[in-house]
Amino acid sequence: MFRSLLSFVLTRRPVVLLGLIAFLAAGVLAFYKLNVEAYPNPAPVILEITAQAPGLSAEEMERYYSRPMEIGLATTLGVDNIRSTSFYGLAFVRVTFKYNVNYSQAVSRIAVNLQQNVSLPNNVQPQIQASSLVGEILRYQVVGPSTYSLTDLRGIQDWVIQRRLLTVTGVAQVVTWGGTTKEYHVEVDPRKLEGYGLTLQQVLAAVGNSNSNVGGRTVSVGEQSVNVRGLGLVRDIKDVGNIVLTQQNGIPVRVQDVATVSIGTVPRLGEAGRDATNDAVTGIVIMNRTMQTKDVIVDVEEAVARLNSDGTLPAGVQLQPYYDRSALVNVTTHTVIHNLLFGCLLVFFIQWVFLGDLRSAVIVSMNIPFALFFSIMMLVLTGESANLLSLGAVDFGIIVDSAVILVENIFRNFQQTPRARIEALRAMATGPHGIVTDPAMGWTQRLRTIYMSALQVDNSVLFSTVITIAAFSPLFLMTGVEGQIFGPMARTYGYALAGALLATFTITPVLAAYLLPRRIKEHETRFVEFIRKAYEPMLRWTLKNAHLTMIFGLIFLVSVGVLTTRLGSEFLPALEEGNLWIRASMPPTITLEAGNAKASRMREIIKSYPEVATVVSQHGRPDDGSDASGFNNVELFAPLKPFDEWPADMNKEKLVAELQQKFAAEFPGVGFNFSQYIQDNVEEGLSGVKGANSVKILGPDLVTLEKLAAQVVAVMAKVPGATDLG
Repeated sequence: MFRSLLSFVLTRRPVVLLGLIAFLAAGVLAFYKLNVEAYPNPAPVILEITAQAPGLSAEEMERYYSRPMEIGLATTLGVDNIRSTSFYGLAFVRVTFKYNVNYSQAVSRIAVNLQQNVSLPNNVQPQIQASSLVGEILRYQVVGPSTYSLTDLRGIQDWVIQRRLLTVTGVAQVVTWGGTTKEYHVEVDPRKLEGYGLTLQQVLAAVGNSNSNVGGRTVSVGEQSVNVRGLGLVRDIKDVGNIVLTQQNGIPVRVQDVATVSIGTVPRLGEAGRDATNDAVTGIVIMNRTMQTKDVIVDVEEAVARLNSDGTLPAGVQLQPYYDRSALVNVTTHTVIHNLLFGCLLVFFIQWVFLGDLRSAVIVSMNIPFALFFSIMMLVLTGESANLLSLGAVDFGIIVDSAVILVENIFRNFQQTPRARIEALRAMATGPHGIVTDPAMGWTQRLRTIYMSALQVDNSVLFSTVITIAAFSPLFLMTGVEGQIFGPMARTYGYALAGALLATFTITPVLAAYLLPRRIKEHETRFVEFIRKAYEPMLRWTLKNAHLTMIFGLIFLVSVGVLTTRLGSEFLPALEEGNLWIRASMPPTITLEAGNAKASRMREIIKSYPEVATVVSQHGRPDDGSDASGFNNVELFAPLKPFDEWPADMNKEKLVAELQQKFAAEFPGVGFNFSQYIQDNVEEGLSGVKGANSVKILGPDLVTLEKLAAQVVAVMAKVPGATDLG
């Protein structure tokens, strides 16, 4: 099957070696271009739609906003399910699409249905949030001199930083947490209003209509044309106070005559704090789902560096990143490289020990980098991303199997007597392809033997590779979450096996022609001799006592089967992100101010551990409603220092246990859930709840639902290993 390919490479051996060098160089370049994600995105396209109506209760938001959006979006093509949550002043709808719908299709379909099928009271316009389960790539704090208030820093964040970061290619949204938003307050005196015979509605109308510029026609002044326009935009408190409401006897009645004008802030829906700072301005950069982290994060880091250095920000104001996805990506990349290099060296050493020949071990081991670079180049060409699971799961032993078979067969033929080898070559030369190995064509007996050895095993090697790939067919056929996670691994494995097969019939014969000695004598290494001496007596005993051996085998099989039932299982091992994401659920009726005091104390407890680099709290929700939560919800993000800097007697499990113990003692009635940053986002996006596991009870009566929920919690508390119940 590979006769033409073999004759081509053996005839042009120098060209093949040059091609190998060029291929390896291209593989290194492809590796640097390969996008490595720390965590595969297991979810389909999930879009979050929000609508805000300040002052309305959760029941009213559900009735007038959440339900109309759910009904209007239910007919969207490709939707799998729709979930909604209603809070005070916020309706939050999460639309999950099927896996065959891409992001652009989902956004366009939702936008069309919102426009055509959804009409909300008070002209409220629903907003599509640019959320992504693994798209939050940078978190930062805006810091400045003590002369800058929270309102000043928030204004810089909203009007300068956010707009600059949104110009970076691949950035979909910048979410702001903390700080106060500037607002002009007009406090009307009812008695003065009555004295002038005015109504509150007139004041509202006058203030609203006066905050605008108007354009007029042009006026010709000689040969010049001058534009006429009226300037009415409010610039300061004085402008607001001078707005005319009416006139009495030719005297204007202004806003300042019936009201007090002052600068205030928008009512707060949430607060952020960091370490000892109880109120901070922070931002979260969210990447577009269709983009790759490797490309976007570099541009975002450059944009942050320019903002901090080019004079765009006022003197002393800086962006201080405290979470950068590139750190986790770099750790993942380092782990992948370490595993690949260690695996290559381990396989090379094992081949050397068992083959007993250094040159043969080099020839066989060359298949590993060739196959890996082939798979990496295929990933780059197809635009796919790699992750620790897809690259780390490649079995080097299977990759070199075909090369081992070929080299062993070459050894076998080289060890034949000259007469037996000549007879074998004559038998091959009588075939239809024998002419290409004729000595007159420049082929030596050595090359003809290598060619013959490859032809003897080509079908066997091909079929074994096909069978191995077929064994991965369940992974190729997986759909849903399983397909998103294990699909890249299966494709990467398939690319690697294809590359190994190609290397076996191109690189291996050429290297064998150059590296294998002319005289080969098979001998066993001392290690193999030791194994043989230990194995042969055992083999003779088992053959002599076949019935007893069968009984021992059955007992062993049954024992393993019984132990398997007691063995724990995990769908996917948790990726160590190097951080803690702690969620605190306080009583539902708690105020923002009361919750802030508790959040500050939680940060203080966490920061008391030297293993924690910093701790940031998010209490409530951001002003845009992109993170739907009430005042009872506090989320704490704690990046950890590198584990090699920790004391020998401390590990992450012990840290979590101690924090749980302290929180339980100091905050009775508050439920805590410990997770990791990306892991928590993925779990919340897939299940629709804030936690790893959940039980959903559906029904129309809230009182009954609460009673049933309490019963469920009581039952689940008895399950061994269940923690953080709430």
